[in-house]
Amino acid sequence: MRLTTFSDYNLRVLMYLGVHRERLATIGEIARAYGVSGNHLMKVVHHLAQRGYIETIRGKGGGMRLARAPGQINIGAVVRQSEDSVGFVECFDGETSDCRIAPACSLKPVLAEALESFFATLDRYTLADLLGGRARLAKLLPQPSVPMRPALQGRR
Repeated sequence: MRLTTFSDYNLRVLMYLGVHRERLATIGEIARAYGVSGNHLMKVVHHLAQRGYIETIRGKGGGMRLARAPGQINIGAVVRQSEDSVGFVECFDGETSDCRIAPACSLKPVLAEALESFFATLDRYTLADLLGGRARLAKLLPQPSVPMRPALQGRR
């Protein structure tokens, strides 16, 4: 199984914000840190904000930060919510599948079990687990060249 770029970027944004919890971050700085398109990250940030993982502050001096403590952000939930379809094969979608062998095929339940195992593993981890090497991650994610914006009151 391969996660979509959208899911990958969801996790990367959360990790960046988790590493830099002491201040607000911008889409531009996250895009530069990872060498990815800011346009792609706009959709990701919107998605994460809608689901309550991050909060955004508009206007001059604005940015974003985690809306929950890292230990309250479950990785399995983030991936489930960011993947449109987690089906391995066509037959997982009963509405669009036209597989001729579906009535006699034993592959679908095997793959369904594998997918359940995949998510069961992700469900055991939170963002806090991914930030265990926070100091090392901070060294790998460049600091912005503009002055830092301190996070507002109620920092997570």
